[in-house]
Amino acid sequence: MTRPLAPAQVLFDGDTPPVVLPPCDHYAGSEKLMLKSLSLQRERGPVFDVTLDCEDGAAVGQEARHAELVASLIGSEHDAFGRVGIRIHDYRHDAWQEDLRIILSEARRPPAYVTLPKVRRASEATEMCAYIETLRRRDNIQTPIPVHVLIETHEALADVFAIAALPPVEALSFGLMDFVSAHHGAIPDSAMRSPGQFDHPLVRRAKLEIAAACHAHGKVASHNVTTEVRDMAVVANDARRARGEFAYTRMWSIHPAQIEPIVDALMPNDGEIGGAAEILLAAQANDWGPIRHADTLHDRASYRYYWSVLRRAHAAGRPLPPSVRDFFTTSLHSGKTLTAGVRNAS
Repeated sequence: MTRPLAPAQVLFDGDTPPVVLPPCDHYAGSEKLMLKSLSLQRERGPVFDVTLDCEDGAAVGQEARHAELVASLIGSEHDAFGRVGIRIHDYRHDAWQEDLRIILSEARRPPAYVTLPKVRRASEATEMCAYIETLRRRDNIQTPIPVHVLIETHEALADVFAIAALPPVEALSFGLMDFVSAHHGAIPDSAMRSPGQFDHPLVRRAKLEIAAACHAHGKVASHNVTTEVRDMAVVANDARRARGEFAYTRMWSIHPAQIEPIVDALMPNDGEIGGAAEILLAAQANDWGPIRHADTLHDRASYRYYWSVLRRAHAAGRPLPPSVRDFFTTSLHSGKTLTAGVRNAS
């Protein structure tokens, strides 16, 4: 008996489905915070990524030592799931290439991704991506290393569609505070916080341009941090607005308490997951032709939406109905592989 076709086999006409990543990107800069974050990830599972920060985490003059620390943690017993990325220094800093040389050569496995801060134009991102690829080949790493780019300058925003189109790039993040500061007081500091960050027209425009560029090229739009570390209702509301109004599916965390409200707000709820499962199973039973479900007509356009709901739930570690778990039994069904390459043993 022929096995029914799964969503990824029929809904994208041979194209690669858009990237799906865990909904929270948690940053840690000091050794103490890195170890705490990695311990929390081991406890909760890979429902959030940990980014080890070489840019703001390294003391001046100690950049190489900090990169060595980061390298020692990636692939160690502290790195349980292979979902540990890095942020390196920016293009104009002398240490950005050394960060990469040290970490890619000394880590037990490559980082899940490399985040590039303060990029000013697509040409800079292209050069940095090419350097990562050169080191990958030098160090005999089997698969390409994904790149995340911080959009926090006027120039980067002007080039945002070109940056999103770069093949190594899998996510763009909005650097809210640097972006507001780049206006030299023309945007009030209230736009660095909520609700101002969602209301100021120039900040709204930046958020929307980044999200539009990501979705045009199948990349992940990652929302900026919330500076509130006491009232988690503020964090949760920011995440809900980022998802519901601006189409962001991932968000930064800078405090462990922020992780849970971000994940809960950005991942699909039980009702969305159940509804998506029912529609896709009915579509599969009808050989992916149009169906009527709960007095609403559906076809491949809506099927792609509901498949994205299940993929996001899967990436966030949400329980899926047993009836749709077979959709995720192969890398073909789950879309683009989320883990970075492994070092060749030969």
